[in-house]
Amino acid sequence: MTTTRTIKPYSGYYKDLAKPANANLTQVSKGTPCGELLRRFWHPVFMSSELGDLPKRIRILGEDLVLFRDLSGRLGCLDLHCSHRGASLEFGIVTEQGISCCYHGWLYGVDGSLIAAPGEPPASRITAHVCQGAYPVREHAGLIFAYFGPIEEQPPFALPDAVMAAGNLLHPYYLPFPCNWLQSHENAMDPAHSVFLHTRVAGVQFSESFGILPSTGYRTTDTGVIATTARRVGDLVWVRVMEDVLPNMAQFGATWEDGSRQKLMVPPAITRWVVPVDDTHCITIGWRHFNDQVDPDGRGRPQEIGFNKVDFLGQTGERPYEERQRAPGDYDAQASQRPIAVHALENLGTTDVGIAMLRRNLQRHIDALHKGEPVNRMPGAHTGVLPTLSHDTVLNIPSTGDDDDRMLARIRDAVTDATVATSGQPIDARRAAVLHTLRERDLC
Repeated sequence: MTTTRTIKPYSGYYKDLAKPANANLTQVSKGTPCGELLRRFWHPVFMSSELGDLPKRIRILGEDLVLFRDLSGRLGCLDLHCSHRGASLEFGIVTEQGISCCYHGWLYGVDGSLIAAPGEPPASRITAHVCQGAYPVREHAGLIFAYFGPIEEQPPFALPDAVMAAGNLLHPYYLPFPCNWLQSHENAMDPAHSVFLHTRVAGVQFSESFGILPSTGYRTTDTGVIATTARRVGDLVWVRVMEDVLPNMAQFGATWEDGSRQKLMVPPAITRWVVPVDDTHCITIGWRHFNDQVDPDGRGRPQEIGFNKVDFLGQTGERPYEERQRAPGDYDAQASQRPIAVHALENLGTTDVGIAMLRRNLQRHIDALHKGEPVNRMPGAHTGVLPTLSHDTVLNIPSTGDDDDRMLARIRDAVTDATVATSGQPIDARRAAVLHTLRERDLC
C-alpha cells in the first residue's frame, strides 16, 4: 500500500507557528480556570531543611509570598507585601507571635491577623479591620505544604498510603524547572519517553529493560489516570503501574528496576508533585522512598537527594550544556518544549494516549468547578490517607511462542483490573487478588 505524502520537504516558510497555548490548562493565577482548580488542593511548596531562622520569599501559583517559622515553631505563609505600605516581609523580623514588618513594626500572626501596629495611638482600631493575606500550612516528613483556596472549602490534608507506610524512609527533594507545570507533570503519563529518552536515544540512563517497547494501557480512575506497561524480560513479565493523582501528583517505581526478579506489588519509589510557580516556571517536589521492598540492594543514594538534586540523571539544569546535549534528560526534554508547550502545534500519536487522557480529565474537573459542582476529594481523603495504585510486579510467565504481544496485553489488563478493584485494601489482599485474576484468566 502506497502512502500519499501530504507535506513537502523544506516547508518551514509555510508552517504557522503563531498559535496560542491552551490557557484553560496552563494559566495558574487566581481567577483562571486551572488556577482555581489547583487552589482547591494542598501543595508542597518548600523543603523544611531550607527554611532557617530567616523568612523565605517564595512564589507559588503566580502569588508572591513569604514563608517563615515563628519563634514558637509555627509555620506561616503570608502575602509578601505588608498591608501597611507594601514593604516586603522577606525583610521582616520573626518573633514569638509571628512576623514583624521591618518598616514600621506591624506584627502579623501566622493566620494574617494584625496583632500590633506600634506606631498607632492606643485608641486606634486599625488592628480590627486590617488583615494580611495568609494561607494554611502543614508539614510532613521534611516538606512544607500550603492550601491556597477559599478557607471554607479547605479539604482534609491527605497523603498516599505508600507515604504513610511503616518502615518507609522519606527523603524530600525540590527541583526548579523553567517551564509551565503541565508539560512537566504529564511526563508521568508518557511511559514511551522512558524507552527513547532514557534508553535508546542517548544511552541507558536507568536500566536496559526500559528500552523494551512495552504493551501499554491507560485508564481513568477515581483519583486520576493510570498507565500500565508490560515488558517481556526473558521468561519474566515486568508490569509497572504509574499513576497521576488529580491535579498534579504522581507516583511511580524505582529508576533501577529491570524486571529480572519476581515480585508482587512493590510500592512506588517516588511520590512527587509538579507545583506551578507561575505560568512559565514550576517545581518538581516530593519524596524518594527507601525501604526493603523498593530498594533491597541499597542502590539509592540519599546523600544526592535534596534541594535542586535527586539521585537519578537529567532532572536539573546543573550539568554543562554540551553534556546535556549529548545525554539529555527529563529537564531538557520538558523545559525545551517552549516556556509553555503549545498543544495546537503538537501531532499526537498512539504513544500519547495517556497525555490526552490526563488533559481531558483535568479539563473535566475544571469544567465541573466552573459549574459549581463539588471538587473531587478522592477516595479516602476524609481519613487523611489516599490509596496508592502505583506498583511494580514481575511475574514468571514464559512466552508460549504464539502471539506474545497479545499475552502481554492480557497480563497487563489483568494486573490493572486487580489493582483498581482492590484499591485501599490491605497489601496481602491486593497481592492475592492479582494472582487470582491471572489464574482466572488462564495466564499463570
